[in-house]
Amino acid sequence: MGVHDGAVAIVTGASRGIGLGIAEKLVAEGARVVITARKPEALAEAVAHLGGESKALGVAGNAADAAHQDEVIRAARETFGGLDYLVNNTGINPAYGPIIDTELDVARKIMEVNVLAAFSWTQKAIAAGISTGEVPGSVVNVASIAGLGATGSIGWYAVSKAALIHLTVELAYQLGPQLRVNAVAPAIVKTQFAQALYEGREEKVAAGYPMKRLGAPEDIAGAVSFLLSKDAGWVTGQTLVVDGGVTLGGGL
Repeated sequence: MGVHDGAVAIVTGASRGIGLGIAEKLVAEGARVVITARKPEALAEAVAHLGGESKALGVAGNAADAAHQDEVIRAARETFGGLDYLVNNTGINPAYGPIIDTELDVARKIMEVNVLAAFSWTQKAIAAGISTGEVPGSVVNVASIAGLGATGSIGWYAVSKAALIHLTVELAYQLGPQLRVNAVAPAIVKTQFAQALYEGREEKVAAGYPMKRLGAPEDIAGAVSFLLSKDAGWVTGQTLVVDGGVTLGGGL
């Protein structure tokens, strides 16, 4: 028996990287997943990797688009019979450098995708009945240690992740006991999304981590799996830092 036998999960931004790692972990533990991303081809490859259409379904679209969110939730219910978990993993970071130089249109887009989309997904999941069963529904938001302090180079991304962390707290406080809402805050994970933070200097960056390595998608997947599961049934409103120890010395 798997930890998540029979559960149905939506994982956004899951054609690769952390999202795909989370979907892979959930499927391995007995869940069926609906994954999203922009590119149909990448989603098709991810679905095949996850074991095919009996275990996974890919729905392409913009994670911040309300119609796409409706389509994904409808697909989860019609294909797999319900919805138990939501993992808000989609995130963007098109702005590097001093925060004061961030263009307002870029700042708005980051907040739209990294915060407002997660809020909208959660609203729609509740409306679709994620929290109406005997066991509370469970939501995990993928934040970042960037939301816990100053970063210097990815400031507006950090602001968005700080907002996502507090959104997690507010939702958990107001929606219990019908829904548990938690977050994970990774440090640098070796994915295409984070390449700019370590490419060409991985050994030097990893030297600042007590664990002496950067993260892998499976490191985050295990934490998300726990927070979604019944083993975390009395855990809500929390942000689990998964960072190889880098914040112990005050680093981000």
